[in-house]
Amino acid sequence: MVKLLVGHKGSGKTKMMVDMANSSLDKVNGSVVFINKNHRLMYDLKYRIRVVCMEDYEQVTNIDEYIGFILGIISQDHDIEMVFIDSILKHADISIGDLEDFFERLSAISGSYGPDFIISVSAEKEELGDYINKYEILN
Repeated sequence: MVKLLVGHKGSGKTKMMVDMANSSLDKVNGSVVFINKNHRLMYDLKYRIRVVCMEDYEQVTNIDEYIGFILGIISQDHDIEMVFIDSILKHADISIGDLEDFFERLSAISGSYGPDFIISVSAEKEELGDYINKYEILN
């Protein structure tokens, strides 16, 4: 399942996402992964959450590589129940035009391997198109 936090920059999506990740530890039996652009949030997240900082992986430069990167994370830990991706448009040169395909591929990964994906997008709902209605908007 893919769930989204959508809104303009500075609307509180990251804080909401950090709070959701921290509270998810009480609800899951498996692992939680938080993918962020940089190391800034490392100390805001509980120690049991695996934090992945994309600036450490500059070789991931497009949507195909990003999907492969996520599959690599999942292949190393079959107990991952939730993957949080903060500010996806700041990662790997992903643009608003890439998001429909990206979300569809994440939905397929979720269906095959189990983790739920919670993704924040710094854009207004209207900018994303009608496909966004397929996904739960959390804010």
